[in-house]
Amino acid sequence: MIGVVVLGSTGSVGENTLDVLARHPDRFRLVAIGANRNVAKLAEQIRRWRPAYAALADETAARELTEMLGAAPQTRILAGESSLVEIAALPEADCVMAAIVGGAGLRSTLAAARAGKRLLLANKESLVMAGPLLIEAVRSAGAVLLPIDSEHNAIFQCLPPNARVGSAPPGVRRVLLTASGGPFRDWTREALETATPEAACAHPNWVMGRKISVDSATLMNKVSSSSRPACSSAASGADRSCRSSAEHRALGRGVLDGSVLAQLGSPDMRTPIAHALAWPSESPPV
Repeated sequence: MIGVVVLGSTGSVGENTLDVLARHPDRFRLVAIGANRNVAKLAEQIRRWRPAYAALADETAARELTEMLGAAPQTRILAGESSLVEIAALPEADCVMAAIVGGAGLRSTLAAARAGKRLLLANKESLVMAGPLLIEAVRSAGAVLLPIDSEHNAIFQCLPPNARVGSAPPGVRRVLLTASGGPFRDWTREALETATPEAACAHPNWVMGRKISVDSATLMNKVSSSSRPACSSAASGADRSCRSSAEHRALGRGVLDGSVLAQLGSPDMRTPIAHALAWPSESPPV
């Protein structure tokens, strides 16, 4: 049984992670969940899963959660930003899903790396802010860093098995990043002047949180995908358009043969989550 901690359990990646765990109770055991301040959803998850620990970064929200749950002896409620760091390094946890968005997830992500965990990194901002620091923590502690962000996970699946961070993957000439274009791809410049937050969040393929949806609509997610350190450590090529998101990423493999390997699949975050949870074994069905 693989013990799992889910940081950011109330967000879309966190909920998808719990869905994968629910489908394979014979392989995975939920040890702890953590979030910022979503009391209602975390209470629902505690009642459903009965994890040993639950953490809320917002101390007021943690008090509300304790009052809402009443007597819940099976789950220990932790409060404050340090509580997320604590559950990220729990000795009974083998695997940590880092899915807290933005800078708020950096400390707990680093804590999991320094504790030598298998770190499933959905918190892409950690690499933007502190890539060298995070990679060094992973190496020093003997942790394993696996990408959950859909771009990086797709690249990781296409890479040769002997590829290592810090070195150009053998036989790979370039990496192609595709983009669906988001909800505004076919809008005119005039129409964009009337765009609303609701329209920006109405992605045609993916169901995501509001921040990630806006990043996708403005293509800022592609900027960070090509600028932050990736597991491939290969230079990224020009973006291509793939409206369906089925051809998510492609690798230009080999200077001489010119072949291309692509990761193809439906736009479902459970796919990279299941892949990383089971790696290096075969991914479980989702």
